[in-house]
Amino acid sequence: MSTRRIRGAAITAALAAAVTACSAPSSGGSDDGTSAGSVVIGVASEPDTLSPLLGYGKDGNSKIFDGLLARDAGLKLKPALAAALPEVTDGGRTYTFTLREGVEFSDGEPLTAADVVYTYRTVLDAKTNNTFKSELDAVEEVRAKGDDQVVFTLKYPYAPFAARTVLPIVPEHLAGRQDPNTGSFNTKPVGTGPYVLSKWSKGEKLTFKANPRYWGGAPKVKSFTMAIVADDNVRATRLRSGDLDGAVLPPNLAATFKNEDGKRTYQARSYDFRAVTLPTAGEVTGDRAIRRALDAAVDREAMVDRILDGAGRPAYGPLPVDDPAFSKAVERAHDLGRAKKILDEAGWKPGDGGIRAKDGRRASFTLLYPSGDKVRQDHALAYASDAKKAGIDVRVESATWEVIEPRMKDTAVLAGFGSTGDPDFGLYTLLHSSLAGDGFNNMARYDNPAVDRALDEARRSQDPDKRRSAYATVQRALVQDPGYTFLTHIDHLYVLADRWDGLTTQLEPHEHGFASGPWWNIEDWQPKK
Repeated sequence: MSTRRIRGAAITAALAAAVTACSAPSSGGSDDGTSAGSVVIGVASEPDTLSPLLGYGKDGNSKIFDGLLARDAGLKLKPALAAALPEVTDGGRTYTFTLREGVEFSDGEPLTAADVVYTYRTVLDAKTNNTFKSELDAVEEVRAKGDDQVVFTLKYPYAPFAARTVLPIVPEHLAGRQDPNTGSFNTKPVGTGPYVLSKWSKGEKLTFKANPRYWGGAPKVKSFTMAIVADDNVRATRLRSGDLDGAVLPPNLAATFKNEDGKRTYQARSYDFRAVTLPTAGEVTGDRAIRRALDAAVDREAMVDRILDGAGRPAYGPLPVDDPAFSKAVERAHDLGRAKKILDEAGWKPGDGGIRAKDGRRASFTLLYPSGDKVRQDHALAYASDAKKAGIDVRVESATWEVIEPRMKDTAVLAGFGSTGDPDFGLYTLLHSSLAGDGFNNMARYDNPAVDRALDEARRSQDPDKRRSAYATVQRALVQDPGYTFLTHIDHLYVLADRWDGLTTQLEPHEHGFASGPWWNIEDWQPKK
């Protein structure tokens, strides 16, 4: 979630789009780019903005923009707008980047160091309405050194800082003349990336065309369209009808294409997890015993098997089990007996219909999930079933994000999070109390001083062992004082027409569809011969 929320069109809009859909992708050139050199991909959501100043593409892989650095297929950092990896001096407090020569924005204006300085200063400006400023907390100053060098001075050595410089760079000569929060740049962006936005029909599709000025060479895929189809079933139907070349699909629907000629399924490992936020402001969810009981009652293995069809792993916390910083000490089995014991000892006694009560208050709360998301719906229903066995009544409701957002403060949500690159990238915004209620950051409004101290220590330390120990402290604290019920880490599944070579997957974050997926490197695809 956070800025990576799903804001897909309503199911009715998706159904309407299916009825009025364009012709088959390979049938000839139309405004949608439906020709042999184009791709039409169905995704579940569209961004609110295409401005990096407000968060678009901040983790890399934007097709409109580039960062100073980028990531390769194995997530190793490589130069992008920078000519080389940065020079790091002053004990890790100074990073100097030299810009690549000859780079132009898609409007023909040259990239300069001033554009980089403008981008970072605007992102960090308190007046800019983004929720990721804390990710660049280490930056004390950014300045230009001539036209081709940028120098970052940090407040403290921040081990993963270089990975933060995948942030896309915007042109000062355009964005600098506008209010970053409301200006037209948010929907009519100009960047240095391999593609330019040619059309955006809100709630329906975004069409991109190859940037003839791209410094990395002309892409073979001349255009691609991201069709916004919120409902999983409608997306699968449009893919099967030939209206889409590819789609993001949940496991049960991806499986239906297994033996279909001309289609190929891609499965990407991810840091993407599903969890239930348990707001401390909720009358029931704010009770620590309730939260601990739910953690013990949930059957994570069954969710992986039955909901994800094995395409995922149990989530014992925000880090997946194969992350180097994962603490194996927090792995725990489904234990309904322990859940009941926790509730008994806390004074939650069985009442009418087996639902527990304490001081006249029933152990009952609402759990919201976004409409049209079958995977979250199935997680929510399984969670409610497990909770009921412990005597907790969870009422599952679907809603749009417009309905969910105002209720997040005191209502549980079936949410999704997860960032790649470094534990700090995902854990700080998820858990630090300073970010409670800051948009989709710390949705549960979790407040644990020991966790805050450990997160701060890990962020400011250069010592790998100290950082690992701090993150182990965080993970142990989340077992004893959970602000979320972590359910599963999910693999991302994509089904595409088998017409191109060069498609690969990366280890992916929560956000996928626009930035991640087999199309993370669409500019490098080659038509099959």
